[in-house]
Amino acid sequence: MWMSIPQRVLLIVTVMAALAPARLLAQESVEGLEPGSEQEVGQGFEQEVEQQVEQGDAQGEGQGVIQGDDQRGAQGDEQNDEQTEVSADAPTVVPGVVRGGALSDTRESFVVRDMRVEGLQRISEGTVFNYLPINVGDTVDGTRIQEAIRALYDQALFDDIEMRRDGDILVIVVKERPSIEDFTIEGNKDIKTEDLMESLRGVGLSRGRTFDRSVLDNVQQFLKEQYYDRGKYGVVVDTEVVDRPNNTVRISVNVKEGDRAKIRQVNIVGNASFPDEEIRGDFKLDTANWLSWFRQDDRYAKESMSGDLETLRSFYMDRGYADFRVESTQVAISPDKKDIYVTVNVHEGDQYTISKVNLVGKMVVPEAVLRGMVFAQPGSIFNLRLLTQSTELMSFRLGEEGYANAEIEPVPELDHEKKEAEVTFFIDPQSRVYVRRINFTGIDEVNDEVLRREMRQAEGAYLSNRLIERSKVRLQRLPYIEKVEVENKPVPGSPDLVDVDFDLEYRMPGQFSGGIGYSESQKLMLNGSIVHTNFLGTGNRVALEATSGKYSKYYNLSHTDPYRTIDGVRRTVSLNYRDITQYTSASSDFSTTSGGLTVDYGYPITEFQSLSFGVNLQRNELLSSTSSTKQAQDWVSHNGDPFITDIGSGIIFFGTKFDSIELLTGWSYDSRNRSLFADRGSRHQLFLGYTIPGSDVEYYSARYNGTRYQPLFGRWTLAFNADIGIGEALGDTTALPPYKQFFGGGPSSVRGYRESWMGPRDSFGNPYGGNVLVAAQAELIIPLPDKFASQARASVFYDIGNVFNSGEVAFTDKLGSPIEYKPDLDELRTSVGIAVQWLAPLGLFRFSYAYPLNDYKGNDRYFGDELERFQFSIGQAF
Repeated sequence: MWMSIPQRVLLIVTVMAALAPARLLAQESVEGLEPGSEQEVGQGFEQEVEQQVEQGDAQGEGQGVIQGDDQRGAQGDEQNDEQTEVSADAPTVVPGVVRGGALSDTRESFVVRDMRVEGLQRISEGTVFNYLPINVGDTVDGTRIQEAIRALYDQALFDDIEMRRDGDILVIVVKERPSIEDFTIEGNKDIKTEDLMESLRGVGLSRGRTFDRSVLDNVQQFLKEQYYDRGKYGVVVDTEVVDRPNNTVRISVNVKEGDRAKIRQVNIVGNASFPDEEIRGDFKLDTANWLSWFRQDDRYAKESMSGDLETLRSFYMDRGYADFRVESTQVAISPDKKDIYVTVNVHEGDQYTISKVNLVGKMVVPEAVLRGMVFAQPGSIFNLRLLTQSTELMSFRLGEEGYANAEIEPVPELDHEKKEAEVTFFIDPQSRVYVRRINFTGIDEVNDEVLRREMRQAEGAYLSNRLIERSKVRLQRLPYIEKVEVENKPVPGSPDLVDVDFDLEYRMPGQFSGGIGYSESQKLMLNGSIVHTNFLGTGNRVALEATSGKYSKYYNLSHTDPYRTIDGVRRTVSLNYRDITQYTSASSDFSTTSGGLTVDYGYPITEFQSLSFGVNLQRNELLSSTSSTKQAQDWVSHNGDPFITDIGSGIIFFGTKFDSIELLTGWSYDSRNRSLFADRGSRHQLFLGYTIPGSDVEYYSARYNGTRYQPLFGRWTLAFNADIGIGEALGDTTALPPYKQFFGGGPSSVRGYRESWMGPRDSFGNPYGGNVLVAAQAELIIPLPDKFASQARASVFYDIGNVFNSGEVAFTDKLGSPIEYKPDLDELRTSVGIAVQWLAPLGLFRFSYAYPLNDYKGNDRYFGDELERFQFSIGQAF
């Protein structure tokens, strides 16, 4: 993983600081040591510098990459020469003490009666005394003086330190390091100036800080390495330090980036079985091509090279070449440092087949079960990828039983004469691991019990990776959880215990909307809705909706308790009242007044499946008139308790009243990884409604909705959705009630066709709906950046479907002649397009643009399809 610029700067400075004591020893000399020791120390340091310079030159000649320079070594020599000079103007030099801390005599000592600091400009005496390991009254000698000088040098505040003796007074003469008056960087393009300045501030190179030239030298080398990583090996970094009044300096860094070096050639030598093009198909490094500006694959990087060598090894090992090896690699750069040449020498070896597969070790899981997970079988070509997959599968299976630290290693034994490989899986399950505690972090808005009831892994039980993963998925499916990360942390001192930590990110628990308006026809208009899926932190869902518009008045209040019992029984109670003039904004007038109560219970039968049972009590009144459609008049005149009201002037109202008791049942299967924007798993729902015998109106309805997410490659996912509905009248009821009809077209059905306009038309040419619905969607989900993936989704789609009538309701064409809308596969409409979904506080925004493929244009007799290519809708997400 690449380190950020600040991290790399800090790492370089830390390493140099760690090497500082060795450098200090090279600059200090102590008389009284064995003869020749001072020379040996100095020569050792010089030899080290020379070796580093020679290595840098050698590497620069071989690869054209500058690894360093000798400026720091030369600087160190100058400083050493300067600090070994004895001060000539000292009043009384402490016996054995000179500048830089060198001693002439380690035997003499004296008692310090007072101390004085000379040479200070900005730093206070108290600061010096605070870092000085000598106090008044201490007896000092050469060793103590050396320690004191080192302690002061360690603070990086002084360029020079000298200690003198004036009688019983210890005099500390210092030369402060200058402060930075100004710091500028010019010429950089690939690296932003603000990023560099932030990094340099972290190591002390900023305005007002004390200047340390060694840090500047390290930063100079660091900048070169940053440009080397970007393929600019000809970069030149110059630094200039200008002295200013009041012991300050002005620092400027000038960068000449140069041109980016490109991989000109990649050669593989020794391959006889496969051509270069096939071998290099999955390499990250490649020669320049027309996509290199985007993929950046023509830039050389050591990490990418290592990855490509591993890819090369896997290529051969997956094809039976079990003794394949990379013999050498060479990377050369042209003299102008613009072209890079990579050569890889390989030894292919021979192709091997598997002769036998053995399982050795402690079988805590039946051997037959583990053998069923071995993909590589005797007689097949040796394949390292299959061996790795078998190892991972067996490790996961052992992890299900609590052996989280199990070690499984496949070892091939090659028979070079027969060209066969005998593979042995060594299985060491180690100790079983148990869970001590399960912790939740990151959110405070949800009660602890709400999260714990989703756990399938129990505290005190052995650790099961399958149960941990299932617990994670269940948390992710909660509508108010944005993201879940899980980590198993070993308990110190207990190798068989772990704590499981779930790090959760809270998301908006619902949505709300509202509005107010006024018109001459509707007077005051109000609408609003609120959905909260984590009411008071309990995980309960509360929804309130109230609308009053041109086509309908609707009020609904519902409450869902997902854990009415400890066993996960769900209960939903809802009250509704509606006064509808039109069922959709496109349909003809058909007044309906109704009120109802629905109670529904859901019972889990497996981890993924549940059954639901409920009852819906409804009281309805439907009203039409002589100005209504023929279909509306026919239904109210022949169903329920019909009535006729003549208000004069030729206006007659036809109406009916009826009560119904509808029994509800359903089955649901849900294995999705999350409830919103899922990318794997599936959901299937089947709902049945049946009015009990004796109801004023009798009918049944059934609806199936299925969705499946199929991962393809990377983060690309294919999604399939099917929506099928059917309903029919029972007993003396002539047709399915108008408000139970199905409508098609629009964002949630077949996009590109006008919402609700698919299928049968009434005598006014408006949508009436049908008792049969068929719709399906196939979508290719496009990966989005992580920061958008949890809030938005983009896809390309193919939709198909239509609405039909099985013959319960009579329809006519434009000329008044009978027409049928019976189910017919040839009448299914299709479209293709692109879609975007965005989760906002007001709800789930859906945008789509579709192109209908087989729409019917219509003629003088038959109604044509109504198209609407761009569509936008706001729907509930929870």
